[in-house]
Amino acid sequence: MNDASKEEGEDFDSDWDDEYPEPASIRGKKMSYADKVHTWALRKNLNQLDTIYKQKDADVLKAREELKACRLQIEELKNQRDSVEQEIEEQQKADNIASIFRLRALHKRLCIELGNEEDLESKIALKLKENELDLYQIEVEQGKFASLWEEVHQAEEIMDRQRLHDSDNRFQKEEAFIKQAEKRKMIHERNQARSLMAQELKHRKAIEDAQKNHKKAVNFLKETMSRVRQKEAEEEMKTREEFEKRMLAVLSLKNNITTNRENLQAVQAKNKAKTAVEKEQEKQLFESISTDGGNATKYMLQQKQMQEFDRKKQQFEEYQKHGRMDIITRILQEEAHMSKRKKLQPQLFSGQVKSQDFGQDPSRIRKKVSQQIEKASRELDKCHADVINHRNWRTPSPMSADEEIDSPTQSPLPESTSGTALMRKEDEERESLAEPEFIGLWNQDHKPYKVPKDECAAKPTGASKMEQDILARTLEKHREGIIRKQVAAGREFKGCPFYSKPELIYFKDFDIGKVYKKKVTLINASYGVSFCRLVGVSQHLKDFITVHFDPPGQMSAGMSCEMTVVFKPMINEDLEGEVSLLAQTGPFSVPLKCTTKKCDLAVDKDLIDFGAHVVGETISRIITLTNSGALGTNFQLQTSADGFKEKQRRADLFQFSMITPVSDGAQGTNEKKDHSSLDSKEECQNQGQCPEPENMQTSTLSESPKTKSEENSGNVDISVGSASSALKQSDGDLLQNLEVEEEMEQKLITQTNEQEPEIISEIKPGETTEGEIGPFSSVKLKFIFTPMVPGEVQNDFEIIFTDPNSKPISLKVHGVAIDLPVWVPKPNIDLMICMYDRLYQDGIIIQNRARTALRLKFEVCNELRNHMELLPKTGYIQAQSAFSVQLKFLPRHSLPEDAAQYFDKDTGVLEAPMTIYVADQTRPVHFTVHAVVTTSDLQFDKTEVDFGYCSIYESVQTSIQLTNKSILPQEFGFLGIPEYVDVQPNDGFGTILPMETLNIDLIFKANKAKEYSFDIICKSGINREFKLSCKAIGVHPPLELSHSLIQFAATALYDVSVVTSFVINSHVSQNEFSHPVPRIGKEEIAPVGPTSFEFVVPGNAPLTITPMVGTVNAGQKSKIRVSFRPTLCEEHIKEEAVRIACRAAEAKLMLEKKEKELLAKKAEMEAVSKKEVKSAKGKKKGQSSASPKLAVKEKNAKTNTASCTVDPPKPEQIQPGSDEYSAARVELIRNFRGHFSSYIIPCFVASGETSDQKQPGHLKYSPFNCLYLEVHCPAVAPPLLVISNNGQSTVSFGDVALGQTVMKKITLQNISTEILELRSSLLNPHGPFLLMNALRPLQPADTYTLLISFAPDDSQTFYEKLEIHTVKASLTLSITGRGLTPTLNCSVEGGKLDMGYVLVNESSATTFKIQNTCSLEVKYNIWLDSLSLSKHKAQQALPSFLTPQKEPSHTVGIQNFSGLSVFSVSPIEGIIGPNKSHEINVTFSPDHESLHYMDTLRVQLFDKQVSHVIKLEGAARKHLMFLKGGDPLDVSDESLSSIPLHDNTTTEMETQVKTVLVTLKSKQTEDIFTTAARELQVGCIKTSQSPAKKNVEFFFDNLHPLQQKGFSFDPIKGSVDPGHKRSIHITWTPPAGYDANHIQTTPIQLTLKGDVIEIYKIILSTVVTPE
Repeated sequence: MNDASKEEGEDFDSDWDDEYPEPASIRGKKMSYADKVHTWALRKNLNQLDTIYKQKDADVLKAREELKACRLQIEELKNQRDSVEQEIEEQQKADNIASIFRLRALHKRLCIELGNEEDLESKIALKLKENELDLYQIEVEQGKFASLWEEVHQAEEIMDRQRLHDSDNRFQKEEAFIKQAEKRKMIHERNQARSLMAQELKHRKAIEDAQKNHKKAVNFLKETMSRVRQKEAEEEMKTREEFEKRMLAVLSLKNNITTNRENLQAVQAKNKAKTAVEKEQEKQLFESISTDGGNATKYMLQQKQMQEFDRKKQQFEEYQKHGRMDIITRILQEEAHMSKRKKLQPQLFSGQVKSQDFGQDPSRIRKKVSQQIEKASRELDKCHADVINHRNWRTPSPMSADEEIDSPTQSPLPESTSGTALMRKEDEERESLAEPEFIGLWNQDHKPYKVPKDECAAKPTGASKMEQDILARTLEKHREGIIRKQVAAGREFKGCPFYSKPELIYFKDFDIGKVYKKKVTLINASYGVSFCRLVGVSQHLKDFITVHFDPPGQMSAGMSCEMTVVFKPMINEDLEGEVSLLAQTGPFSVPLKCTTKKCDLAVDKDLIDFGAHVVGETISRIITLTNSGALGTNFQLQTSADGFKEKQRRADLFQFSMITPVSDGAQGTNEKKDHSSLDSKEECQNQGQCPEPENMQTSTLSESPKTKSEENSGNVDISVGSASSALKQSDGDLLQNLEVEEEMEQKLITQTNEQEPEIISEIKPGETTEGEIGPFSSVKLKFIFTPMVPGEVQNDFEIIFTDPNSKPISLKVHGVAIDLPVWVPKPNIDLMICMYDRLYQDGIIIQNRARTALRLKFEVCNELRNHMELLPKTGYIQAQSAFSVQLKFLPRHSLPEDAAQYFDKDTGVLEAPMTIYVADQTRPVHFTVHAVVTTSDLQFDKTEVDFGYCSIYESVQTSIQLTNKSILPQEFGFLGIPEYVDVQPNDGFGTILPMETLNIDLIFKANKAKEYSFDIICKSGINREFKLSCKAIGVHPPLELSHSLIQFAATALYDVSVVTSFVINSHVSQNEFSHPVPRIGKEEIAPVGPTSFEFVVPGNAPLTITPMVGTVNAGQKSKIRVSFRPTLCEEHIKEEAVRIACRAAEAKLMLEKKEKELLAKKAEMEAVSKKEVKSAKGKKKGQSSASPKLAVKEKNAKTNTASCTVDPPKPEQIQPGSDEYSAARVELIRNFRGHFSSYIIPCFVASGETSDQKQPGHLKYSPFNCLYLEVHCPAVAPPLLVISNNGQSTVSFGDVALGQTVMKKITLQNISTEILELRSSLLNPHGPFLLMNALRPLQPADTYTLLISFAPDDSQTFYEKLEIHTVKASLTLSITGRGLTPTLNCSVEGGKLDMGYVLVNESSATTFKIQNTCSLEVKYNIWLDSLSLSKHKAQQALPSFLTPQKEPSHTVGIQNFSGLSVFSVSPIEGIIGPNKSHEINVTFSPDHESLHYMDTLRVQLFDKQVSHVIKLEGAARKHLMFLKGGDPLDVSDESLSSIPLHDNTTTEMETQVKTVLVTLKSKQTEDIFTTAARELQVGCIKTSQSPAKKNVEFFFDNLHPLQQKGFSFDPIKGSVDPGHKRSIHITWTPPAGYDANHIQTTPIQLTLKGDVIEIYKIILSTVVTPE
């Protein structure tokens, strides 16, 4: 491979220089086509070389990846081999022969695989080296052709530049040409646009003017009507609102009265009951105190005083809270006001001094103010509590002027502060209201501490405001000159210029009166030389802090100086502040803090647990009480019960002391006692355990403010009276009261001691129960536990202190006393809830308190040995140690039968007793195991699920119920589900609660046609499996639907939406191995060929599918159209019609009622007027006149009651198409709010082809071979509505005669809230319907009228649909009409009217009827062809005798010579109603003799259609007789020559001979001849003239020879009366021997006698024709 690649590279290099010399374009010449070809070839070869390089590079990378993967596999196999070798060694040690053989086989297989991988690694490495060598060679080749790459790039750049240059030139030429063309086009368009614009402007202006005028008129009209209607509506609404308000007010007033009355009654009853209960309680208390021997009256009086004092105390506290809030509110308002002023008028505050020497930060001032307010409030509360506790119900007395207490001169806040003034005022009011009852500490003159003059800071005196401002500005300038920026090495110093040691000047635990000093070292921390000087201390510390500091002058960086701070405390309060100094770079400060001595008491543990000890032992525990503060205090250790008893005793003493006030002298002697009682009271208040009498003494009259006392001055309190009476007692009485109090105290102590039972405590404190704990010291407290009775012992202790700021410390001591050395810490082992067949384990700890090892034996009761086990069975427990026993519990289903006495089958609760036997001990140790055993079953409601037949195009869903029989929640999941099954919800996973039943949906979708049988496995959280067997049959229908779901867009009512889908027959082969074939399960494969389908739409669905039945050939598809036309339900429409009818009837009844009421009032007024006229008459007449009035009222009442009943029509009586039905339909459409429905339409499939001739159902089909089409149908209200013709959308023109035009109007209304752009569909341009007007946009609530015309041109029923389209919906108008051909029946049969024979210049008339048989009125015209304009044109044709082979085309025969029509008709026009008839008179008036008078009468309807054509014929004779019949021998046309005139010499009786030809035809059948017959008629014309002979006679001459030839005549002779005709029958029977081949003629003579004699020569021509 390497040699071949080298040869290829060498050949490529040698041929390259020969074939590709340096192109001329690179040498500066213009590139030619040959140079371009050379460059393209060069690029192609270079690209090939680059492709080879990329391929080799990819091979190298691939080989490296393979080598890397192979090495990783080798390492993995080695690791596996090593691990297998280790396992082999381990199994050899364990002598596990089977595992050794298995591992050796695995080791052998791994070694073989490792060898194979190593061989593969060597091959891959060799291949990689070869690929790398080839890659390097190709890289060398690429390096050789680097110069060619540059040449190619240069050549390509030159080609690109030439291409761009050519394209630019071509583009410029095309642009120039386009510009010229556009310019010419623009000029032409401009000229054309100008002319069009001028025309449009004129037309537009005219239209706009008309529209503006119309809009203005319409707007004015609308505005006027809207204003009128709005005004009427507003007036009506106001009237209704006022009426409703009045009604509501009356109702609310009534309800409020009722409610208040009920509430008042309830409150009164409650107060009465409460008063009765209180009286009963007071009575019982009074009786109990009287029974005990006490003074019940005094006690009850004291109780009332205490309640009144408590109420006043609460009032005073609320007043204090409001006062504090007012102070803070005012301060905040002042600050907000000042900040607002600073923002609005900053120039007023620009001159304020910002120096730390002469001003303070406003935020700091606010902080000080808030601190002082809080401090003052705390002091006020404290003082208030002290006064209450020390005075002990001493009533206040007004103070004299000389006994007033001076207010302190030193105030913590400036006098300008409003809060301070308010507090001072409140203090003064409080002090002025109270005065001690006895002379004591209050009367001593106490002067506050004053600062010595030598310690006060020097203050400038006599300085005016201007001087102070000048001084401030001078100091500011001086400070600006002092403070300078310090820059060293280009860096500016920022920060604190001096550091202090210590950082905080802290005077801790100071005493008043002592002097404290601290030295502070200041170190220069700036970059260079600096100095510092003292500015001062905080304003509130100037009275206590003195700073000694000598400025050292300039100090280098890192140098330090000392400063001494002297603190001389004068008040026992914590102080905070700072020492301010000024350096060269700016001011800085050192914080300062001073704290008083405090107690910090704590114990090392507040819970003392002795643990479990045997009865009789004594155990002690020691805790440490530590005081970390600098203030010592006394402590006392006592139990919580003792403390509570002591407080109860003191409360009783206090209650007794309230009855007997204590004198001031007694207070002074027993000051220590009072302090102790005060402390106890405070402790009781902190714990919240004080009894009620003690809590009631928290307020006195002295504490209430002056305003409250003034407001309540009218209420005289009982305590005031008692206090004033107490002032009058003498000193002897006070001493006596004090002695009585002491005696009472001793008595109470003895009583409480007697009542308390003697309780021996197992836990008690040690020897040290009280004492003193000094500052920074600790005390050991000992507790002793001596268990005497087995069980748990717990006691609470409390350490109380004399320091009022130290809270008591609570201690809890716990211990357990046991009587056996071996014991179980947990005698009740609770295994919680367990399941059957599940293993549960727990460890049981056994303790041994004995000092020797003991042997234990564990035993389970016999009933539970199959379910529970203790391991080990026996064991030794060491001395004073623990022993662990393992409990195994495996409940089986036989547990209810095995341990019935320990197990409750209904609840599942198990209480199993366990026993531990201890050696050398008769009493065993018992403990109990508790558990609740439940099942872990999950149960299905079905054992098998049959999905039935399922198409591969559909899914079948069924629901099952999964029940949890356990009382524990269980997690479950359906695992291993086939791909054609889906479980929901949550994909079959979830948690089922105890005893819960979940509905699980199983969805099966067959993927092919077969029989399915599978199991669905449900696994619980404990890995239990529950199987559910399922089966189904997959069906592959031979047809499929292109869409199984159709979602229609929102369709308006009575609109139509259409969707197109396909039914596909893809079954073209029965080869089941190449593709799935249609079949049902494993049944036969459906035949290939035409397959039929049928859709079955539900009866109530507004859907139409076309075609519903069809056939699809193999490999083809059939198109179906699904139409959705939402409509309203017939029942709803009928119900709405009934409601409308009821409302109309009620309105009608109301109108009738009002009319009747008016008539009744009118009658009543008339009766009253008559009564007034007749009032002068007697009383009797007055009574009789009043009776009609009563009768009228009764009559009106009867009519009202009769007319109030409305009988509504039934819905069944409402007929579709009626006015009520249409009105209800329109109303429902207007109020329609939309509706959504979905339908599933089955499609049945059958093999075979449907035929129209066969009846439905002839093809066999399977109900399982069915497709389903789901359709979603949303319906909305239509935006457009027909309001004319009662809302009917069908425009019926009815029956219209052909040729007529009828117009109809349809009114549309926009019932939506949007402007509708109307468009219409096209009507049939060749049809009879036509839309006459154009559509326009329709505003909301506007109407528009359509004009439609109907002009039928054919006798048939016409039907078209006119669709009015909007953006969202369409309105379909059904237009129907029937064109009728007017039909007239004529009484003339055969279309021929023969007028008979008439004498010349006489006339005859006849009539015939025409009857209208259609349902329309018919207009007719009667025309004669002889009077038509085309008569002369028709006469130009050849006469009929010249063209015998053609039928005669003319319809007009011989006419009169006078030019008048020989026939006349009347009437010639008229209108015939439906089913009516008219008579038509026809008159025949000839003026010369002719037998061929003829004309044609035409009956024309509506001037267009010819209904009947009647041929009129007549004959005129000069004489009475005539002979009719025979064959024609003359023509019907007259000659154009002159008519010959008869000679006057001829007589009237002159004989005239005329020839008549009669042809007789006989038929020959073999030798027999049939008889031929003919008929001639002889007539006599009836005339108005009176000729000599009125009738006509006729006879034949010489008949004998004719009779011999077979002729016969009947009659031979006779006569005819005028106006009648008589027939002559001529028959001929061929004689024997007659020659049938010859035609014979025989003449005979007929003579007629009338007014003249006429002789007719009748030629009888006989012809025999074969049959």
